[in-house]
Amino acid sequence: MNHFKTISYLKQGNKKQQEAYRILTKYGVWEKLTDFSPLLAGTIPIAIDIDNSDLDIICCFNDVAVFTATLKKEFSDYKGFTIREAEDIDPNYKTVVCNFIFDDFEIEIFGQNRKSEEQNAYRHMLIEYQILEKEGEQFRQQIIALKKEGYKTEPAFAKLLELRGNPYYALLNYSL
Repeated sequence: MNHFKTISYLKQGNKKQQEAYRILTKYGVWEKLTDFSPLLAGTIPIAIDIDNSDLDIICCFNDVAVFTATLKKEFSDYKGFTIREAEDIDPNYKTVVCNFIFDDFEIEIFGQNRKSEEQNAYRHMLIEYQILEKEGEQFRQQIIALKKEGYKTEPAFAKLLELRGNPYYALLNYSL
């Protein structure tokens, strides 16, 4: 699963993954965020995306002001730019959420004062990837179908795996 630490795997992926790679390299996103240990998370890397899926980029910062200033400097000129400190996500960590659009791709940059690899979105994706590898293509298609019905990713997994309680925490504690 180390291949998720870079974006190069997207070049050989499906059409949406290849387009994501093109967008991320065209706009130099990784270079602009390199000081913040960017990782791509979410549905596109593991091929369970639907038409309106965004590109989720996870970052780690030491100084929220420096991170916020970098996001504003690099991305504020793009369509739909918003940035906010999100105090409702996790009270243990400072969180910044930034959204904008490159071409037709909605981008969400999610930063915390926590290592990128330790953030829940990235951990969820790795667990989901392992489940998809184990359960196979039919399971993948069922997840996609639930997402098209309006389910968020983690609740879709929880439903199919019959996990109880909060689907976000249940998935983090799921053992294969």
